[in-house]
Amino acid sequence: MTEVSKASAYPKSVQSGLPRLGATPPGWSRGPLSQHLFEELRPVKMVNDEIYALVTVKRSRGGVVLRERLKGREIAVKSQFRLKAGDFLISKRQIVHGACGIVPPELDGAIVSNEYAVLRARPSLDLDFLNCLAHSIYFQQTCFHSSIGVHVEKMIFKLEAWLKWDFNLPPARDQAQISEMLSTWDRSIDTVEALIVNARKQKAALMQTLLTGKRRLKGFTAIWRRQQLSDAADVIVSNVDKKSRPGEHTVRLCNYTDVYSSDRIEGDQTFMSATASMAQIERFRLRVGDVLITKDSETPDDIAVPSYVASSSPDLVCGYHLAIIRPSTVDGQFLKFLLEHPVSRQYFASRANGATRFGLTVGAIEEAPLILPELNEQLEIGNLIRAAELNLHRLTSQMMALRQERHALMQRLLTGKRRVKLAESEAA
Repeated sequence: MTEVSKASAYPKSVQSGLPRLGATPPGWSRGPLSQHLFEELRPVKMVNDEIYALVTVKRSRGGVVLRERLKGREIAVKSQFRLKAGDFLISKRQIVHGACGIVPPELDGAIVSNEYAVLRARPSLDLDFLNCLAHSIYFQQTCFHSSIGVHVEKMIFKLEAWLKWDFNLPPARDQAQISEMLSTWDRSIDTVEALIVNARKQKAALMQTLLTGKRRLKGFTAIWRRQQLSDAADVIVSNVDKKSRPGEHTVRLCNYTDVYSSDRIEGDQTFMSATASMAQIERFRLRVGDVLITKDSETPDDIAVPSYVASSSPDLVCGYHLAIIRPSTVDGQFLKFLLEHPVSRQYFASRANGATRFGLTVGAIEEAPLILPELNEQLEIGNLIRAAELNLHRLTSQMMALRQERHALMQRLLTGKRRVKLAESEAA
C-alpha cells in the first residue's frame, strides 16, 4: 500500500507545493531550463531476433536500472529510442514520484519507449549537477506542476512546460565541483552500506551456526534439550490499552511500534503516557530479561517480532497487541535471538490465524519448539551474537548520520547558501 502523508492527499514521494524560487545568489544565473536542456531522440529500428535491454527509473531518485532483456518480437511497443551513458532520463508517468536519473555506463545502448524523456545538456549545465538538483524540493514541485491528470498515479509529465520553469544555476565549473563533492559523500555512504551488508551476513551466519548447535563453543559438550517454549518461560498477554482513565495510575506504555522497531527495550527510552490499574501494573510491568513479541500483524511472515528488555523501570508497562515471554530456565537474550531464527519465524508464520489481520494465540506461542543448550552456553552464544548486532547498529547509525549530513550540505550547496570553497572546507 502506498504511504500517504497526513498533510496532503499525496504520497510522501510527491512534492505538490507551489514552486517558489529563491533569490539568485551572486555569480549565479537565472533562467528557464530550455536554455540548458534539450531532448535527444535516437529512434531504434526494431529487429525481431535482436535482444534489447529495457530499463526503468526507480521512484524517489533511485536511479536508472535494467528492467528486462527481450527479443524485438517480444516488445509490444515498437516505438523505442536508444540511450547513451550520461543521458538524463525522466519517466513521464512517474516523475511526480521522483523517477529520474542518469543512465549508467553499463546501460549504454539500452532502449526506452516514448513514455520517457531522454535529455542532454548544453555546456552551461552539468548533468551530474542536475541529478543532484533533482533532490531539491523546488525541482520536484516543478515536475508536479508540469504534469497533468486527476489521479496522482496517472499524471503525465509535459516536458515543454517543465523546460519553461526558471532555475538558479551556478557557473558550470562550480556545478561540476558541487556534484563531485556530493559524489564523495555518496562513495562514503556506499562503503558503509557495503559494511552493513557484511555485518548482516555475519550476524545471520552466527545465528545459523550457534543457535542450531552446528558450531559448539569451546568447553561445552552437554546435549541440547528439545522442549516447548512453555517449559522454559511464561507467556503473558497484555490488555493495557493506550487510554488514560480517572482513578488509575499513570504509566509509561511500551507499545507495538516500540518492540517492532527496536532490538532492545531500555527503561530510559521515551514511551507514551497512559494509565493502568494496580493489578495491571503488577502483572504487566516489564522486568529485565523479559522478551516481548508482537502477537498481531498484517501478514503471517511479519508476526512475533521479538525485542529484549535490557533495562526497565517501575512505571514501564507492556501494552496491548504484545506478549511478554518471561524466562524461567532460559536466558532472555539468547531466547530473543532464537525467536529471530528462520526456523522460529516459519513456525510462528504457520500458526498465525486470520484473513486480513493475523494473530497468535497464547497456545501457539507456548507450543513454539525450542532446542536449548545449558544456561552458560546460552549466555556465551547470546553475547557473541549481541556483539555482531551492536556492530550492525553502529554501522547503521553511521550511515544515517552520513545521509543526514549529505542532505544538509546538498541543500545549502544547491541554493547557494554555501559556496563551493566553504563547503569543501566543511567536508574536509
